[in-house]
Amino acid sequence: MNKKNTIIDDGFRADLVRSAEFKGVFEIPYINPPKKIILPTDTIPFSIMHRTKDYSEFVVFYEHDIRFADILTATDDYLEELKKFAGVISPDCSLYRDMPLTLQIANTYMNRAIGHYLQMHGIYVIPNVRWGDERSYTTSILPEKFAFVGIPKHSIVSIGTYGCIQGQENKRYFREGLIAMLDELEPEYVLVYGSMPESVFGDLKDRTHFVHYKDWTSKKRGGE
Repeated sequence: MNKKNTIIDDGFRADLVRSAEFKGVFEIPYINPPKKIILPTDTIPFSIMHRTKDYSEFVVFYEHDIRFADILTATDDYLEELKKFAGVISPDCSLYRDMPLTLQIANTYMNRAIGHYLQMHGIYVIPNVRWGDERSYTTSILPEKFAFVGIPKHSIVSIGTYGCIQGQENKRYFREGLIAMLDELEPEYVLVYGSMPESVFGDLKDRTHFVHYKDWTSKKRGGE
């Protein structure tokens, strides 16, 4: 008797990556480069995307992880709504420096897995790049810079500074990771969600085309 193929829901979300190409020693799903680079006219956070009718915006996930947890667990529920928008930045799953390394790698995996899945459903996806401490963006401990795996080179990426560059230590880690990302991926465009202080970006502006977008809080307050 032939056995039928059965999908077992083990929480792994294997359905997200059935057609994915995997990269690196940690087998991170790959987000394909876009055939044509499109720059967002503006952005809107995932948790409030239902409030807008301006579908020329890109949906972003630069907010607390709990506010976009549903996209990780019930992705299909949001496909039709996300398809209305011009594009999506892949989820900004946290890579806190004090997180266990296993969780940092797992969150990087989910960033790419969701990005790949949305892309396979016809949604224009720009990869979000997030790093933690030097373990994520150097090879001082691990054999690869996992924060940059699964992202095409010489293309377009997005980063978020909102809540990540407060204080000198946070700025130092962010700048080190930013330089490492520019060295590794050599992106043509880098979208920046949040502030762009000279102390972080000043001498790097000739390395790529940085495109700045105000974070949602600043837009509401009318600030920079």
